[in-house]
Amino acid sequence: MASVLVVGYDPQAIPGVDGKALRTALDAELERFGEHGVDAGMTLLVFDGSAETTLVASLTERPWDVIVVGGGIRKTEQLLPLFEQIVNLVRRHAPQAAIAFNTSGGDSVEAAQRWL
Repeated sequence: MASVLVVGYDPQAIPGVDGKALRTALDAELERFGEHGVDAGMTLLVFDGSAETTLVASLTERPWDVIVVGGGIRKTEQLLPLFEQIVNLVRRHAPQAAIAFNTSGGDSVEAAQRWL
């Protein structure tokens, strides 16, 4: 079974956003992976000192086929250093994995399928 890790920004850390509603939508997307026969996990990061440790733990948990990096991280200019860090950590700790990019939390399955 193919495996996908979705990396996103923790909705609880976004000011002015209904973190609970966004987390519900992200969990629904994880369920959609299962409907497509893909084993998926999710790692939510905060732009602080914990990001690297959290991501490395997820990347080395098992061999992933695809790592999907969320649009919330890529499209937010202030998070550019975090985005760069993510890409370089994926290259270092999961070199076998393809890297895919979604446009929102609702199209992670399609982003991963481009590389599966």
